[in-house]
Amino acid sequence: MKTILTLALLSAFAAFSVTTFAQGTAPATPPKATTAAPPPAATAAAPGAVTPPAAAPNSQQERMKDCNTKAEGKKGDERKTFMSSCLSGKEMAPAKMTQQEKMTACNKKAGDMKGDDRKKFMSTCLKG
Repeated sequence: MKTILTLALLSAFAAFSVTTFAQGTAPATPPKATTAAPPPAATAAAPGAVTPPAAAPNSQQERMKDCNTKAEGKKGDERKTFMSSCLSGKEMAPAKMTQQEKMTACNKKAGDMKGDDRKKFMSTCLKG
């Protein structure tokens, strides 16, 4: 019974001291209650007053956004490498195509061409 009474007194004392310390040393003054809204002229900026500009996104944030959109489809180490180089401003040039990849791409572009036209097209396509 004594322990329950002691615990109750300690918890009451703790609650009282927390609220006392939370208020600090400044005297508590009740806020003034106003029933009427301030007139519109008081809320509008004074003529000639300079209003602070809206917070513009940081250039690093913009760069992150751009690099993120460019990195779509990349995963794992390839994405990490790309993001690192993109954010540092050293964007990687697209990897060069192998001869076999060029041949496949040019064949698709050539489509239904035949004869000399196809030879000429393939020659210029594979050089570029």
